[in-house]
Amino acid sequence: MAANEKFTGYFGTYTKGDSVGIYSFTLDAINGKIIEVKAAAALENPTYLTISEDNRFLYAVAKEGGSGGVAGFAIKDSGDLSFINTQLSAGASPCHVSVNRENNLLLSANYHKSSADSYLVNPENGSIEAALSSAVHEGSGPDERQEKAHTHYAGFTPDGKYAAVIDLGIDQLITYSLDNGQLIEKSVLGIAPGSGPRHLVFHPNNKIAYLMTEFSSEVLALKYNSGNASFEQFQAITTLPADFTENNQGSAIHISSDGKFVYAANRGHDSIAVFSVAPENFELTFVEHTSTEGNWPRDFVLDPSEKFLIATNQNSSNVALYSRDEETGRLTLLQSDVTVPDPVCVKFLNY
Repeated sequence: MAANEKFTGYFGTYTKGDSVGIYSFTLDAINGKIIEVKAAAALENPTYLTISEDNRFLYAVAKEGGSGGVAGFAIKDSGDLSFINTQLSAGASPCHVSVNRENNLLLSANYHKSSADSYLVNPENGSIEAALSSAVHEGSGPDERQEKAHTHYAGFTPDGKYAAVIDLGIDQLITYSLDNGQLIEKSVLGIAPGSGPRHLVFHPNNKIAYLMTEFSSEVLALKYNSGNASFEQFQAITTLPADFTENNQGSAIHISSDGKFVYAANRGHDSIAVFSVAPENFELTFVEHTSTEGNWPRDFVLDPSEKFLIATNQNSSNVALYSRDEETGRLTLLQSDVTVPDPVCVKFLNY
């Protein structure tokens, strides 16, 4: 656990309104406040961000006219960002990006192109090379929003050997090996038709993962077999109250580093659902719902000390800060009047 008094973080945004791109901020952990929100880099629609483990580089999804791809930035001591380069191709931009621990391989997921893509990265200067490999998904699902494949997440398994890729359009979690950065399919887990799987987080024991669905608003508990890169579902639990019948779309999911609590965001119900993790079988039990004090919470993050949680409300352009009880997992609102235009992703530097 970090003992710092201040933590630096970044917001990724949509630039369709007042936003200019990526914003930096400081979490004052002593006074429990978000301060010093400012523009850090101009970039079109940097809706998802990832930061290298050594805090030297930040990578973002990027759009430039009719092209989309990924962008790299060097992180200065001041927290400001210095542009390195982009790798773009014709068509829509990705919706998710991740980088491995060695900072030599980048993954992106492209919702509109139905693809997962890999890029080699120069770990010394952070520059991104041209796309190395692309895995294009095909198919459809029963929901009207599943007219074709829609790749939504591409992340690394804990051992770094595989890419875990989620496709919302075809209800699948697909695992790829990463031989020299090439995406080669290894295994497929079918998710309940029409559930719309979206994002994934691994338990710190590296043997369990939790998957958030967008359409069915559930968290799925999965066993992960690193030997053959396969997943097996053993629980599904709703993120919504039983009496909620309005539109909802699940968004982000995160887990505390002690593996005791899972958090999942609801867009529509506009809440964070809190779950406790059973130590004997890793099944989830609902704890509480906490309002995000805004409209359409696209993402959230635990701060490096894990004493706080920050949620981004995309449609109301505000950010909410909570204190977190590390024993019960419950959240207490501290601040909800922080203005960030069209915020989507939020990430902290590693401490």
